[in-house]
Amino acid sequence: MDPNRRPFRGLHGWRGVIGALGALALLFGLQLPAHALDVLDTPTPVTGNATWFTALGDPYGGCGLPQANLDSQDFVAMNVYNTPGDYTFYPRPLTGADLSKIGMWNNGHNCGRWVQVTIGDYCTGTNDGAPNQPFCRNGSWVADKYNGAILNMLVADSCGDANSWCRDDPYHLDLAEASLNKFLLNGTPVGDMNPTHWNNRHISWQFIPAPNYTGDIKIGFLAGSKVGWTAVSVSHLPNGMHSLEYNAGGKWTSAPNDGDMGQAYLIQPMVSGETKYEIRVRDASDNLLNNGRVYDFSLPDACSTQCAPAYTQIAYTTSDTPTTFAPATCTASYLTNQSWFGGFTGTVTVTAGPSAIQGWTVKWDLSSGQTISSGWNGTFTTSGTTVTVTNVNWNGPLKANASTSFGFVANGTPSTPTLSCTAS
Repeated sequence: MDPNRRPFRGLHGWRGVIGALGALALLFGLQLPAHALDVLDTPTPVTGNATWFTALGDPYGGCGLPQANLDSQDFVAMNVYNTPGDYTFYPRPLTGADLSKIGMWNNGHNCGRWVQVTIGDYCTGTNDGAPNQPFCRNGSWVADKYNGAILNMLVADSCGDANSWCRDDPYHLDLAEASLNKFLLNGTPVGDMNPTHWNNRHISWQFIPAPNYTGDIKIGFLAGSKVGWTAVSVSHLPNGMHSLEYNAGGKWTSAPNDGDMGQAYLIQPMVSGETKYEIRVRDASDNLLNNGRVYDFSLPDACSTQCAPAYTQIAYTTSDTPTTFAPATCTASYLTNQSWFGGFTGTVTVTAGPSAIQGWTVKWDLSSGQTISSGWNGTFTTSGTTVTVTNVNWNGPLKANASTSFGFVANGTPSTPTLSCTAS
């Protein structure tokens, strides 16, 4: 947690079958065991501690956007973990058995969503986030004139620190400090809640659609993006984003997150080694955004070596259908390089058809007495008399009409085999 962050209040937001027990826990500052969260939704407001922090990290917040490029400077951080009493660091994103420890951050999948936050009671005691200590110790929660003040805020960062706020309270939110006096009460900013009247406060909150949403998404390349490694961040979302898919060779492929930065994804171009991209986006409900709208864009010239700025926003075009590709095809041709009594070397050239390919497989049958003793620039297997060679990582993707080659040493008398080539 930011060393300048100060506590504002404390509360356990438990609901459902433990709601009554949770209310008592809040009243007396007790802490409850972890329970499974509905990390996708808060259909009714939940209650939690509120703390504040001064700014997103440099260059990105936990969601993968610089602070200057957020849709709103009224933003929050959500808990990475839900591990009351356990302040151990667990690798992010959470996987496997650690998924049981997941907090409302949801491995970044709640990034870019909006929450409506309402100010609640004031704590007259101590709420310092100390591990294994109750919230609002030696004090009580009281209502004051700021109760009911409301502000819509954007999920932009994560809270994974080893303190009670980020671990013990599943519905804790960390609020941007500059937003505290912007909360509206009867349509008017409260103005002086922070710092004099903040101390430690409860809040209640729930997810909402992006308020007054217009236009379409924004797309930007992240620092270090270049041909062969491309990271993009997607923002200005009507309802967050669950995932992103890219079109490579006519196939939609789910893009991995850049870590657990929930709006940043690693994508591939439509044609390997080139710089044109197509993506589509799924919102927080896992529905295709804008009925599956396709976004087309290119790596800008400024990123030909690599993108230097933290974020380079780009223009795009849209369509209702993805780019289609001709079927992936390839051909293979054979040449005997050298021969000697009892052996020879051969080279096979693989050429892509009119569309780019991602990989290739070449097969042929050995003549009587022939065996393969070694090979290079391909992965060789032999079954009976049939030789199968598949590409290695670096020579599989080929642009349209481009070629690569592999070679081998064989025993026996050279011959001219009939080759077959299959592309993927």
